[in-house]
Amino acid sequence: MTTPAPARPRTLVAGAGNVFLGDDGFGVEAARALAALGPPAGVEVADIGIRGVHLAYRLLDGYDTLVLLDATARGGAPGTLYVIDATEPGARQPAEGVPLDGHRMSPDAVLALLDTLCAGTGATPPRRTLVVGCEPATVEEGMGLSPPVAAAVPEAVRLVTELVAEPLPGEAVLRD
Repeated sequence: MTTPAPARPRTLVAGAGNVFLGDDGFGVEAARALAALGPPAGVEVADIGIRGVHLAYRLLDGYDTLVLLDATARGGAPGTLYVIDATEPGARQPAEGVPLDGHRMSPDAVLALLDTLCAGTGATPPRRTLVVGCEPATVEEGMGLSPPVAAAVPEAVRLVTELVAEPLPGEAVLRD
């Protein structure tokens, strides 16, 4: 009798943003670039665009890790990349007074909705949640990324590839 191999952790890399608002399309473009390279085994890449509610429901299917790619204004120079650990449920509450709008859901609102859905259904949220954000230059109407944000896409793909290769806390690395 053989023992089945341990299941490879499931990872979802989700590109968020509105491609009609300039650099807000960073997450979508970075997810497309990663998908074109062919993601590592056990990693799914999805262009979720502005469908944050859809992402929250998709995560109920049981992912070990979520990496969310999105434009993230934190005051740095345009094109600056950030890695934000949003694993702890308390770290991902939407800003006070921000209504849940299905077309304008920020990562914190999506993750707060996920926590609510998990509490109501008994599902388990991802054990690790990371946001790879890029400082936008502009989020005005218009298609296409600004030069500094477009230049950050390959580095974001490299960064995500490294992040998804890291084992989850308390787990050994699985090798092919």
